[in-house]
Amino acid sequence: MGILTNIQRFSLNDGPGIRSTVFFKGCNLRCRWCHNPETLSARPQLLRYGQKCIGCGACVTACPTGSRSLSPEGLRYEEKTCTACGACADVCFSGALELCGREYSVDEVLGEVLQDKPYYEHSGGGVTLSGGEVLMQPAFACQLLRALKERGVSTAIETNFSFPFEEVIGPLLPWTDLWMVDIKLFDAQAHKRWTGGDNACILENLRRLAALGKPVIVRTPVIPGVNDAEAEIVPIAAFLKEIGSLQYYELLNFNPLGASKYDSLEMNNDFRDARPLPKERIEALADAARALGLQVKVG
Repeated sequence: MGILTNIQRFSLNDGPGIRSTVFFKGCNLRCRWCHNPETLSARPQLLRYGQKCIGCGACVTACPTGSRSLSPEGLRYEEKTCTACGACADVCFSGALELCGREYSVDEVLGEVLQDKPYYEHSGGGVTLSGGEVLMQPAFACQLLRALKERGVSTAIETNFSFPFEEVIGPLLPWTDLWMVDIKLFDAQAHKRWTGGDNACILENLRRLAALGKPVIVRTPVIPGVNDAEAEIVPIAAFLKEIGSLQYYELLNFNPLGASKYDSLEMNNDFRDARPLPKERIEALADAARALGLQVKVG
């Protein structure tokens, strides 16, 4: 069993062709600009959108732990006693409550994604495992990837790649057709400051993956005030010159759409006021990488 947040069908941004993207819950990094904060914790969570609440009290009646109650000030919520069972979200027809994350079996995932197998075959697509961080649940990922390959479905993984190669990545290699790996920052200290983790493991894993000839796409989310300068992008591009199996390098413009999710989880959002880079600016960064001889895309 694996804990997932969503299965998104007809995705066009998570690899070639038409794809289904399976989102895993839990991440080992803490990128301060993360636009999917609901995937950081490995456990199911209750997202609360207070502006949608109509005060009907249905959630209070449904809650088996008494974590929700009515007071003269309105609805109250005790996170410490909440088990994230989802009973309250099931009866909340206004959309003020949403359970994020539940257990899936391999068969449940297959039952959903295989409905679109003709689209994968016609478009050169397939199924992408994303997150959160897929490699936080390597056993479930391996079972799912193997089941997909046995059914003739092309597979891909989106990952931060900061896990032991032999123990975690190695078992997935026979069942993964494409790896999409983030290099967020090249400088080790800056990487740790902004993501909470070192990048030495990521770079070494990419070298090993390239030596095996595995297809890989490397991507950098371009974040205002963090890495939106040639001095940050060019060292990554120079490193990628060593990656023989690189299909292309992609710059992903900053995504501000996670703000409401931070609010629903009562989390601090360091990039609440940040906005995507202007098109001409991110194209200039792409041109700086192209000058080193790389194929570069902008997403």
